[in-house]
Amino acid sequence: MARPHPAAFDKKKIVADNRRARFDYSLDELFEAGIALTGTEVKSLRFGEGNIGDSYAEVKDGEVWLVNSHIPEFSHGNRFNHEPRRPRKLLLSGREIRKLHGAVAREGMTLVPLTIYFNGRGRAKVELALAKGKKAHDKRETIKERDWKREAARIMKERG
Repeated sequence: MARPHPAAFDKKKIVADNRRARFDYSLDELFEAGIALTGTEVKSLRFGEGNIGDSYAEVKDGEVWLVNSHIPEFSHGNRFNHEPRRPRKLLLSGREIRKLHGAVAREGMTLVPLTIYFNGRGRAKVELALAKGKKAHDKRETIKERDWKREAARIMKERG
């Protein structure tokens, strides 16, 4: 039942992490997308502020948007500050957008942001996952598997 993990992206500094998404959804395919940000948003992210716990991504008019992500206002950002919860455009190739649109429309999947991070070149990126929601019994199975792994590790540590 467990799928192999896809190759990880080059993450230098993780700013926001959506840990709950890995529990609530079965992740299928990962995408790396750039974000269209204003200057004060980038500065807030560089200070390590940001939250994507309640956010999601949607395909609208051939573009992908990150909705409900919270990047707080920059403390020194006078009148040019940004709105904390504005929709932000995600930068993907046309082929990737069409693939995501088809999966969301036909297969009932959803786009879940997993992390916001800065890559090796200093660009802000979002790790998006094409995911399907887990049912309650799947979540219980995940909890059982996690507890068993923890118990097995504890027993192995005790025995040497």
